[in-house]
Amino acid sequence: QVQVSESGGGLVQAGGSLRLSCVIGERTGQSYAMGWFRQAPGKEREFVAALSWKDDKTYYGDSVKGRFTSSRDNAKKSVYLQMNSLKPEDTAIYYCAATLRRSGTYSRDYAYWGQGTQVTVSS
Repeated sequence: QVQVSESGGGLVQAGGSLRLSCVIGERTGQSYAMGWFRQAPGKEREFVAALSWKDDKTYYGDSVKGRFTSSRDNAKKSVYLQMNSLKPEDTAIYYCAATLRRSGTYSRDYAYWGQGTQVTVSS
C-alpha cells in the first residue's frame, strides 16, 4: 500500500515564503513520479509542479513559475515545494501526488494522493 503525506502548510503574509514537504511511504522500493497540485475554495484543482524520479526534469504551472521550486530526495522518498513571493491568490489546499507512470500535469495522471495541507496567504 502506498501512502502519501504532506506537511508544512500554514499562514504567511504576502511576499513571504513557505516550504512544503511530502513523503511517500511504500515498501516495494519502486520509483515514483511526483506532483504538486492545489485547490482553492470553489475552484478546480490546479497543477503546480511535477517531478520525475528518473531525471532532473521538473515542470511548473504558469501561475507559479519563477516563484516556486520543487526538489526531491530519492533516498528519503521525499519531495519539497519551496514557495517564495507568495500572493493571496496562492491560498489553497496543497496536495502531493504520486504515480508509477510518467509525471503529468493532470490530476488523472496520479494514482496516490495525500490529504493536503492548507496554505493561507494574507494580504
